[in-house]
Amino acid sequence: MLWLLTITLSYLFFAFSSLGDKIVLNGPAKPKSYTFFVGIFSILAALLIPFIDFNFPSQIGLFWVILEAFIYVVGLYALFYALENFEVSKIIPTIGATQPIFIAILSCVFFGYQPLGGKDILAFVILLSGSVLISIDKNPKITKRSLQVGLLTSLFFSLDFIFSKFVFMDLPFWPGFVWMRIFSFVFVLFFLFDKGFRKEMAEENKISKKTGALFIVTQMAGGAANILQSWSIALVPVAYLAIMNSMKGLQYVFLFIMVVILSHFLPKVLHEETSKKIILQKIISIFIIGLGLVILVA
Repeated sequence: MLWLLTITLSYLFFAFSSLGDKIVLNGPAKPKSYTFFVGIFSILAALLIPFIDFNFPSQIGLFWVILEAFIYVVGLYALFYALENFEVSKIIPTIGATQPIFIAILSCVFFGYQPLGGKDILAFVILLSGSVLISIDKNPKITKRSLQVGLLTSLFFSLDFIFSKFVFMDLPFWPGFVWMRIFSFVFVLFFLFDKGFRKEMAEENKISKKTGALFIVTQMAGGAANILQSWSIALVPVAYLAIMNSMKGLQYVFLFIMVVILSHFLPKVLHEETSKKIILQKIISIFIIGLGLVILVA
């Protein structure tokens, strides 16, 4: 079960990337700007071409590559739009609770029914519960609009999981990954046709060297996380796609530990208010997630 190791490492790097975003960003990034930058950095995957056995996809494979890249960009935009317009405590739990369920349903729709043993179903339920609990920072008052946007974002990222799996069923991992990221780059270039966006970029591109360096490191961590997550999708059996996604609580475990350490030793860089209630909630969540992992690998 190599995918267990790769997805765990993926969530570790996603946590580091989230921490970097938390420090770099002064409030939520504008959706188009951040989606554009993430997409632009995707082209760096093309640097791997001389070092891999670069295959061209079949016609159906190319279809899935293009569809995945499009949904990936749309999903990123939806996420940043949601985080700009609603509190994190309203959006993240919604995505965390519904994405594994969407993936389970979509897996059945696209691949047919994939049977799981009782132990795996129990692990899925426990991991999902722990992931939702640890992602809640306070008592969120979820509105109808925030729920709609959260569900739509969750659906886009769920489709991205499914379409990525189709790509890796047609191509070896590295060619498949590079093709998807090349087309992600192509799709975000269409943002430049928007005059208002070009003006927004010109106004927002004034950052210090220190902040710029941290942004680059953050994007590198995000890139590593994306590679590891894609590799996990390529490795994992279809039946376990939803279970793998339900492990996302590990990202919040890692992030919680990083934030506590950094806010203690470097309070000027990051100051995080942590009440006893929040710490207890996180500890219980970590225990639940750990229990789910134990059941999964037992």
